[in-house]
Amino acid sequence: MRRLVFAVALLCGIGLVTAPAAAAATHHKADAAAGWLARQMTDGERFEADFGGQKFPDQGLTIDAIFAFAAAGVSDTNAGKAIAWLAKPEITTGYVGGGTEAYAGAHAKLMLAAQIRGKDPASFGGVDLKAGLLSLLTPSGRFSDRSEYGDYSNALSQSLALLALDRTSGGVPASAVTFLAGTQCADGGFPLNFGETTCTSDVDATATVVQALRATGDVVNAREGTSWLVTKQHANGGFGFGTNAPNANSTGLAAEALAGHRPAAASKAREFLRSLQTGCAGAEPDRGAIAYDATGLNPSTAPRATAQAILGLARIPLSDLHGGGRPQAPVLACP
Repeated sequence: MRRLVFAVALLCGIGLVTAPAAAAATHHKADAAAGWLARQMTDGERFEADFGGQKFPDQGLTIDAIFAFAAAGVSDTNAGKAIAWLAKPEITTGYVGGGTEAYAGAHAKLMLAAQIRGKDPASFGGVDLKAGLLSLLTPSGRFSDRSEYGDYSNALSQSLALLALDRTSGGVPASAVTFLAGTQCADGGFPLNFGETTCTSDVDATATVVQALRATGDVVNAREGTSWLVTKQHANGGFGFGTNAPNANSTGLAAEALAGHRPAAASKAREFLRSLQTGCAGAEPDRGAIAYDATGLNPSTAPRATAQAILGLARIPLSDLHGGGRPQAPVLACP
């Protein structure tokens, strides 16, 4: 499954469900989805990944939820608990790396989450996320992992680095913007992985890259990427990756990138996302959840699918996300 995380396990799950702040009924699809997502969090604060019956902290999905809550403007109580959990030193270093290990994507994604929640990224969980991220900037302009396991940085991690640094007083190093823009394929889209023999444009990567380029002022390359993105929309409004059928994750990212720029295509994408959402005819605990694809709701994929679908439903770009929404985790209003 494709997602707004990186091609490493640490940037990748549902734990025990706990009830967050008192719920209010809503007819708004994004709000209902965010409410459902909040109720899936373990202790109302985090997500966990299950590997072979053993649970591990899933910082990546927890950050996806923070992005989703900010986009919907609800479940702020859970978002506050989530950022506090992420700020625990062992959780922070377990994600961004410690000692000789340092991961560009994790630094960027956590830094953006901290900024959205109004926290100081220079002192988060005992780590200076900004300094750590900048230390991974190579002469080419690429933010690369420093790890004995290899470099898994890609278009998603580079884009998030631009989005996070753009919120700082120092801004984004020009070389980082130039590097990302320079990865554009001949058809206008952007590849997920750098340095491949053949440049193959990717929906998830392009949807994220165009947001980063817009935020940093490269509107020309962003416009070309957006034009390519529209050509990959299926008749039902959804987006997939490669030749695969449409899914909520890719469609959520694409809809977010298209909002305000290609309104007709964005509207069709949102309709597709709504078609995957469990409504009042579904079981009460599932109402508001968004399935990964048309095969139906799967508890293992629904949290991440719902988180990324919310970004498209809410129509707010990553560059404009801020915390401070309504505290409650809404439930879908049903007769």
